[in-house]
Amino acid sequence: MQWSFRIGRIGGTDVKIHVTFLALVAWWAWSAWSDGGGAAAVEAVVFLLALFSCVLLHEFGHILMARRFGVRTPDVILLPIGGLARLERMPDEPKQELLIAAAGPAVTLVIALALFAGLRVAGAPLDGTSLEPGHEGLAQQVMWLNVVLLLFNLLPIFPMDGGRMLRALLAMRLGLQRATRIAARVGQVGAVVLGLWGLGFFSEWGFESNFVLVLISVFVFLAAGAETGAVETRVAGQGLTVRDLMITKFVALPVHATLQHAVDALLAGEQREFPVVDNWGRVEGMLTRDGLIRGLSELGGGASVERAMTAAVPAVALALPFEEALNRLGLSGLPALPVVDEGGSLVGLLTRDNVTDVLLVRRAGVQFPPRTG
Repeated sequence: MQWSFRIGRIGGTDVKIHVTFLALVAWWAWSAWSDGGGAAAVEAVVFLLALFSCVLLHEFGHILMARRFGVRTPDVILLPIGGLARLERMPDEPKQELLIAAAGPAVTLVIALALFAGLRVAGAPLDGTSLEPGHEGLAQQVMWLNVVLLLFNLLPIFPMDGGRMLRALLAMRLGLQRATRIAARVGQVGAVVLGLWGLGFFSEWGFESNFVLVLISVFVFLAAGAETGAVETRVAGQGLTVRDLMITKFVALPVHATLQHAVDALLAGEQREFPVVDNWGRVEGMLTRDGLIRGLSELGGGASVERAMTAAVPAVALALPFEEALNRLGLSGLPALPVVDEGGSLVGLLTRDNVTDVLLVRRAGVQFPPRTG
């Protein structure tokens, strides 16, 4: 995710903070300082950091459970609306998703119970009439907010934890694609209700307006739609390999060709990305359209394509499965990757456009035999 930076690494997972989270901390501290001075600002920041430490533990509940099923989590990002653990892939079975989704709320429940037990042993009051810092002790506030977070996360609003649990239960009987569509629709309806609540539409029933709820509702509504599209893509690509997704009619540029030669190739057809090869046909890099235009501007048409290409481009194998191929294409940041055979020879191009075309055909219900050549 853009505008985020790493603050640490735990068990192979990068812990990142989004800049908007820092803005939230600054705003929270300034508001407290305006009302009560420096001591109040420090207290407010400590409270916020304690709360988000609980959120981070919640996310690591998901991460550790996912790891049990062989699903890695490259990073977890702290946002003003909570945490976001990015799983490398979806779990293979609905039961696994159910357990992964439930693991986060389970951690939150343990935190709330531990704080409750500690406060009872200490004889501290458990009043939770106000959830603002400074009204009761820090432990009481964090305990009650964990209770609120637990109940909120269990709402069947996809893609929140409760919504993912709902999707997993539905998928056991209806299949992943249909279950996702139903859970997403329920989630988007729930997001609209949250948004109306946040805007104050239910104030006459005692529900106060809250701008954070508006932000959460927008995020949930968009994320539900994106998740539906991702699942439909995954289902449409089942059984496909790079061999089925690649284009086989393409132009490769020799490493000694000039940028003017690349311009001629660009204007002569519909190809926009060109593999650059050495004298033996081995891939040296990829010349993208953006790289070509930038090279023309900075170097001129007489410069070699080698000076404008993206070097050390990861090649993909013919037998690479669809999901892994799509993941590598996304991680590369390039619109196309070279496809090589077992001997390392260039045999095709994996492009975003062609992958999209294949998936559109599959979604339309047209099945075609896999390539064997």
